[in-house]
Amino acid sequence: MAPVFEYAPAPESRAVVDIAPSYGLFIDGEFTEAADGKVFKTLSPATEEVLSEVAEATEADVDRAVAAARRAFEKWSALPGSERAKYLFRIARIIQERSRELAVLETLDNGKPIRETRDADLPLVAAHFFYYAGWADKLDHAGFGRRTTEGHSGANPRPLGVAGQVIPWNFPLLMLAWKIAPALATGNTVVLKPAETTPLSALFFADICRQAGLPKGVVNILTGDGRAGAALVAHPDVDKVAFTGSTAVGKQIARTVAGTDKKLTLELGGKGANIVFDDAPVDQAVEGIVTGIFFNQGQVCCAGSRLLVQESIHDELLDSLKRRLATLRLGDPLDKNTDIGAINSAEQLARITALAEQGEAEGAARWSPACELPSAGYWFAPTLFTGVTQAHTIARDEIFGPVLSVLTFRTPDEAVAKANNTPYGLSAGIWTEKGSRILAVANKLRAGVIWSNTFNKFDPTSPFGGYKESGFGREGGRHGLEAYLDV
Repeated sequence: MAPVFEYAPAPESRAVVDIAPSYGLFIDGEFTEAADGKVFKTLSPATEEVLSEVAEATEADVDRAVAAARRAFEKWSALPGSERAKYLFRIARIIQERSRELAVLETLDNGKPIRETRDADLPLVAAHFFYYAGWADKLDHAGFGRRTTEGHSGANPRPLGVAGQVIPWNFPLLMLAWKIAPALATGNTVVLKPAETTPLSALFFADICRQAGLPKGVVNILTGDGRAGAALVAHPDVDKVAFTGSTAVGKQIARTVAGTDKKLTLELGGKGANIVFDDAPVDQAVEGIVTGIFFNQGQVCCAGSRLLVQESIHDELLDSLKRRLATLRLGDPLDKNTDIGAINSAEQLARITALAEQGEAEGAARWSPACELPSAGYWFAPTLFTGVTQAHTIARDEIFGPVLSVLTFRTPDEAVAKANNTPYGLSAGIWTEKGSRILAVANKLRAGVIWSNTFNKFDPTSPFGGYKESGFGREGGRHGLEAYLDV
């Protein structure tokens, strides 16, 4: 029987974004070549086409950028908070005005669906700048410092100086906003290194800084590989280091910073547990499971990559979940109907593939919906594994891809024990109709962010961060200010 409706593609126009053939580093308010003139190419993960050529920063470029940030710090930190706020509000409004252009750019460079960049990433990016703009003139009232019977006193929060910030490729513009907005609101200046595979939105943000009239040197953008990031972290004139990325690199950074007086926040990997109890609304839970692991192709540090299902509803939930996965559309990320986009790089695809094969080799049962993968680009079908135990590699290691491991439990205590049985501690989800159960279980989970009857909900007013090998420090909310202040 023929389908009732034919599929009609709904592509977003590439014409809304104008990508230059090459980009320099953004230092002291100007675009400039790398010291040695080296460049690298940035590709579209969906097609493997070259989008642009980008300057590759060296140690000498890091020196230049940090020196520019240090010079700018004196005047920027001396501005009244209300004046700094004007620049942040201006940046937020320009991001809103250019949101369609930036969403298309992010989708081209990262591979994630346009629906996500348009409806999730860009609104949150603008919201973070609006939120921290509102804090800029209220730092004395933020409640930092020692507590007294009258309230708080002796805080006198002061900016730290130059912030060296290194961000990942999975949410390039959003991670930039999480880092730059609180740093500027608190009076610091910034040298930011975006990920090697997704440099373009940070370079467009540099143009937004110029458009907003931000003083030269307050924000500097260095594109390049891990060597540029390492040089920035180790630079003696950097006062604060903020890193989002892998746990392995985070440990390396912690070793580099140890013994210095640099302030450090690390937001690292995760292996989040999504716990579904027998009284959970199944359809709602299925949507939350899909959002938890297949949003951004599972390339999310707080992804709900371990599904813990109460034994009595295991079969019903799995049947419903498989039916839902069969309706997901994988393909062109610029098509507004696409649910699953491209994996960010060939290297990441190889890692996901190897771990999925290891899951099969260790005896877990693998299932994917019928799915035709495009011939060009980096693609991986949404996948789930059943028959998984805590001993399986896929239940322990962060895969960072659209791969879900399904485990079962019988009692709430067993669910908590299994959820906490991980070196990570970034996120968790709880699905149940009982408010008392949500509170009881949440209190026992060792995770920084716990969602109840939802997943992957973000808000600039809410702090985000982890425990154990998921890092330390918080970003977002009032907590995110303190990381950039000497109190």
